[in-house]
Amino acid sequence: MLIRLVSGNHRLLVYAGRGSRIETAGKNRWLSEPAHGATAKTDHGLPVAVPGVVEQFTDLWSSLAGLLFIWSMLRPYLPLRFLDRFAGGFLRRHARRLDPYLTVTVAEFDGAERLKRGEVYDQAKAYLAHRCSRRARSLRAERAPRGGSNSNNNSAGGGGDRFVLTLGDNEEVTDEFRGATVWWHAVAASRRAGSYYYGAPPWYGGGDAGAVEEAGRAYRLVFHQRHRDLVVESYLPHVCREGRALMAANRRRKLYTNTGERYRKSLWSHVVLDHPSTFATLAMDPAKKQEIMDDLDAFKSSREYYRRIGKAWKRGYLLYGPPGTGKSTMVAAMANHLDYDIYDVELTSVHSNTDLRKLFIETRAKSVIVVEDIDCSLDLTGQRAKTKKAEAEAANNNKVGGKDGKEDPNASKVTLSGLLNFIDGLWSACGGERIIVFTTNHVDRLDPALIRRGRMDKHIEMSYCCFQAFKFLAKNYLDVDAHPLFDAVSTLLREVDITPADVAELLMPKRADEDVDACLAGLVEALEKAKAEKKPAKNNAADHEGEEIVEDE
Repeated sequence: MLIRLVSGNHRLLVYAGRGSRIETAGKNRWLSEPAHGATAKTDHGLPVAVPGVVEQFTDLWSSLAGLLFIWSMLRPYLPLRFLDRFAGGFLRRHARRLDPYLTVTVAEFDGAERLKRGEVYDQAKAYLAHRCSRRARSLRAERAPRGGSNSNNNSAGGGGDRFVLTLGDNEEVTDEFRGATVWWHAVAASRRAGSYYYGAPPWYGGGDAGAVEEAGRAYRLVFHQRHRDLVVESYLPHVCREGRALMAANRRRKLYTNTGERYRKSLWSHVVLDHPSTFATLAMDPAKKQEIMDDLDAFKSSREYYRRIGKAWKRGYLLYGPPGTGKSTMVAAMANHLDYDIYDVELTSVHSNTDLRKLFIETRAKSVIVVEDIDCSLDLTGQRAKTKKAEAEAANNNKVGGKDGKEDPNASKVTLSGLLNFIDGLWSACGGERIIVFTTNHVDRLDPALIRRGRMDKHIEMSYCCFQAFKFLAKNYLDVDAHPLFDAVSTLLREVDITPADVAELLMPKRADEDVDACLAGLVEALEKAKAEKKPAKNNAADHEGEEIVEDE
């Protein structure tokens, strides 16, 4: 520590400590006293006190105390968030300047509000599961698709008990590409104030630890900055290509349904789709069946055509007819024919138009979005301007208890306008290769704007069983192509309306000793009974019409 004293014409520099030097105007002198009690004299014999270590620390703590006092006075008037951001940015810039490694984050969801699941994340997940899972120590097990190859090194077991192993949370693996080494980290992504951060400290861009919610998972790709061009231009496209190929080879079709819980990580829950219905087992007119199959095939291969004409790559189908005519079976057959997933939308569980839009955005390409019995889900009957009586009844039905006047908070507020935007608005162009199917038992009750061409492009009537459909069912259930009772069945089917579901039930053997003759005889008996019940009904209807005519006269 240097002390300078000035007295008249004399200048004194004192260095506290053993061996310190005293400089005067005329000569130099050296101190030999200990540091804690160092003293010196000038040429005139005046003593000079040299401060020791204790005095030095006393001055230091006094300065720190002064700074803390000033900070405590100014802190209430300074924006803390601004200071944290400024200090964090300063430290982040200088810390990363010394780090030669770059990081690329592949998030599970795209966008700050996680509106859509990221395709790159799924492709990276498939790539890492196939290539790097052997070197990982922490793994996640998922059920493998049926019929998959056992040669992949990311699977374990065999047959129906196979599993696909993927990286677990906080696991790190290495990969090499054209001589460059990269590191993959599997992390749990968190979201704070609309932004993502992945386990980073506050001064490194992670923010504080408060108000954090789970926002899916993410992969962090770390590599040296000298490999930047190689990773961005070659390695990442390679990962996407390999991942897409693996996903196509190991794809499992799924059946989704909306959960109705607004604050879950995903708005959809799913099971593996294993429905056996195909067009080969569907009982309907063969010509009509072939027409539907050709229409589906043309849609699947028309991506460039839809882009050229400026239309979203989607197609709507309206299936209508009496109950039991095979509308749900048709949906499963369409999905199996196209190899698409199925999204079964339960409109009564959707709280608002915004939630309906989010449901649509979270659907993936190559999917069939179906709303069954749409005439029973919401008020879409075409009466847009309700009478006061109808409005009062609707308000009364939405009340809780009917006395306190409060509306049911769980009641769906989806409107016809929201549903129209769902199938044909701007948001319907998000993604592509989607089939939208509505089923209804009463097509005349639906609003014409909902089922017009361009929204429901193809209307398919699922009618009662005809003779061609019966022959198909007889071949499928009884393995017969001809029988003496076929003529009687053909005659009765022209006079009686019966659904394919009822015919299939009558043709199915109920006992081990029940043969083809017994099953067909039971069908003829049921048709004759239905014919006999139909005649009195017609006579009663004719009598009522006659009475009305007499009263009018």
